[in-house]
Amino acid sequence: MPQSAMFVVYDVRLLLWAGIGIVAGIYWFSRGFVLLQRKRLILDTPASKIRSASMGLVEISGQATGPHVVISPLQARSCYYYRAMAWELRENGKKRDWVKLAEETLHVPFYLDDGTDKVLVDPRAAEMDLHRDLQEQYRESIFSEGTQMSGSVKDFLIRNRANLSRQIKVEEYTIKPKNFLFVLGTLSQNPGIDASVVPSGAQRSEAVNIRNASEARNTPEIIRLSPRQEQLPLRAMTQQQKVAAALMKAGIHSPAAWNPTPLSSITGENASASVMTTAAESEANGDVGEEDFDLHPSVVLMKGTHQPAFFISWRSQREVVASLGWKSTLMIWGGPVLTLGCLYWLLAHLGRL
Repeated sequence: MPQSAMFVVYDVRLLLWAGIGIVAGIYWFSRGFVLLQRKRLILDTPASKIRSASMGLVEISGQATGPHVVISPLQARSCYYYRAMAWELRENGKKRDWVKLAEETLHVPFYLDDGTDKVLVDPRAAEMDLHRDLQEQYRESIFSEGTQMSGSVKDFLIRNRANLSRQIKVEEYTIKPKNFLFVLGTLSQNPGIDASVVPSGAQRSEAVNIRNASEARNTPEIIRLSPRQEQLPLRAMTQQQKVAAALMKAGIHSPAAWNPTPLSSITGENASASVMTTAAESEANGDVGEEDFDLHPSVVLMKGTHQPAFFISWRSQREVVASLGWKSTLMIWGGPVLTLGCLYWLLAHLGRL
């Protein structure tokens, strides 16, 4: 390539980066005010105990608890909520980029317990600030030794059609039993959320294998739901029926997703290679059972209609406020500096100054 052409390409790249810097500075500036507004909202909202909390926007801190759990796909841990992601490192000439391959999110009804009472949390549409339980990179090669890939991680990558010969990065965020949570959300009348495992409405005929206590004896039970199955009272259900019904209420309608061994590539909000743990199994592990929860609560902590602020964090209120403070300050002051600096360089380079 001629030297003059190289300079032209170099100049175009610099101009492009200057433009990106201008846009990024404007975004940081506006984002900083959003974070500052959230900080002030948290400071202006009094912390409440669940037993005495009033309807509307509230701040509640407590431990996550619940009668059922799912199994996270990467670490195979019991949890109430998980978000699992995978990226693949791809090269295009000298350019190397992480390309997201998959993102799976699933939750079951869980409660917040602050010692005074319990409240059902509907985490849909919440902005999550959770502890990253897993972050690892893998590259299977006979010539290199990397982090050993577990069977659950490999299953997750295979069903999402990842090329295991390339460099892979995975992350997982979870809400596990007894995790501390700080929640800023709206305490409102229950819009119809049912935390029980009673099936609602007619269900299609499905045959599903559920991993439970019987699997330890290598005798998985098959549940068949009739096409017009009536609602059954909770006490009239077998443990397997409770499991199947809870999975359907969580939005998992695919037999492939119910099976503990993934059968196909599943992505999206309703994707899961998880299994549900029944209340009886939770009790066997020393956890609370269904009778300890109001499965038909009159109020739910969720995203409000008129006050959309809904934030769930693993940090304390003080830590959240401190984090929002320095981030908003950095963005509000750093954004304009970046924008003006890039704009000045751009105008100078174009001979407009």
